[in-house]
Amino acid sequence: MAFRLSMEPFDADVDPDATALIIIDMQRDFLEPGGFGESLGNDVGLLQRCVPRVEACIDACRERGIGLIYTREGHRPDMSDVFPRKLQQIDDDGNVRRFIGEDGPMGRILIRGEPGHEIVRDVEPIEGEPIIDKPGKGSFYGTDLELILKSRNISTLLVCGVTTEVCVQTTIREANDRGFRAICVGDACASYNEDFHYASLAMISAQGGIFGSVTDSVRLVEALGFPRPEYAEEECEEEPEIVVEEEE
Repeated sequence: MAFRLSMEPFDADVDPDATALIIIDMQRDFLEPGGFGESLGNDVGLLQRCVPRVEACIDACRERGIGLIYTREGHRPDMSDVFPRKLQQIDDDGNVRRFIGEDGPMGRILIRGEPGHEIVRDVEPIEGEPIIDKPGKGSFYGTDLELILKSRNISTLLVCGVTTEVCVQTTIREANDRGFRAICVGDACASYNEDFHYASLAMISAQGGIFGSVTDSVRLVEALGFPRPEYAEEECEEEPEIVVEEEE
């Protein structure tokens, strides 16, 4: 039976049988100290804030029978699938450095099979939940995600994970171009830059939902028929309002 979900720019009914929860790149390399994210000078604590919200979405969707699909960004051990441009990262001092493939505290950075490539423990998949290993930012590029979705008759994607403005938003745009309805679970996403995070959410739902819709984990969990998560009762800072001006 469909459930009614409150979201921006407008509420809508969602068919759980035609819906999948996509968990984007909740990997140790991005969320934990010593990984790729921190090697670029980012504060990984900003990403860790979304973990309880992702966990709440996972638990509610599993209980309701909504399928889960995970993604991981990373490359082959021989790095034959890495474009030269991607290897050139700029450090805090403005120097060009090669981070991908270098040895770090969790093995070679962003390399498949290394400890840092794995999904963080609190939100890790269970048996039977597919993991899409992708070489780029988007979850459709260079993967069989679309084939898996179509084989399961999935038309709606609930999307969460990191980072909001890069892999999450890229995946939502790809999904939109392929005819899927994408719903971003905003507070279950995170960025190393909070301005980028909020601006990305505004872009998704702007102009009547040009790329998709935006909801939050509390509204999703409650719409699925479960109690309000404990973290929702905690005092938190009010999110800044993002105003998107329409082009004349």
